[in-house]
Amino acid sequence: MGTIRTVLPAEVEDVVALHARARATYYPEGVPQDGTDWLAAWRSALARLDGRVLCVVEAGRIVGLASFRTPEGAAADTVKLFQFHVDPDHWGRGVGTALHAACVEEWQADGRRTAVLDVHVDNRRAQRFYRRHGWVPEPAEPGDHHLTMRLPLTAE
Repeated sequence: MGTIRTVLPAEVEDVVALHARARATYYPEGVPQDGTDWLAAWRSALARLDGRVLCVVEAGRIVGLASFRTPEGAAADTVKLFQFHVDPDHWGRGVGTALHAACVEEWQADGRRTAVLDVHVDNRRAQRFYRRHGWVPEPAEPGDHHLTMRLPLTAE
């Protein structure tokens, strides 16, 4: 397993490329072009003082990403996992599990009590991953494109 650390601003293009490869796996008709400038979005995430972007690096290459912070209007003890991606070439090797464990460890150390995330309804692989790690889905409305999941963060 590689090293887990904070993403550096100079690595933003590598982050955007990994994000695109990962997202492409759960859009059967292709990734929607919704006008999002992902380079700008990731630059903003990396620059935020109220959030973190962690990565897993193996052989000098970013193979996993996690971006999180307190969402707007939420309680201070809540953290939202906005992005969580593993390079599809590295699936099944423990990268996601190690990155998830690092996130939970940091959240608990920061006194967070609840984590939330939104996962695409067609991304069954990610939903199984999150369920295995204790995340619980909230009831969804018909036609929703994302499923909200919640993880209680009680210290052991």
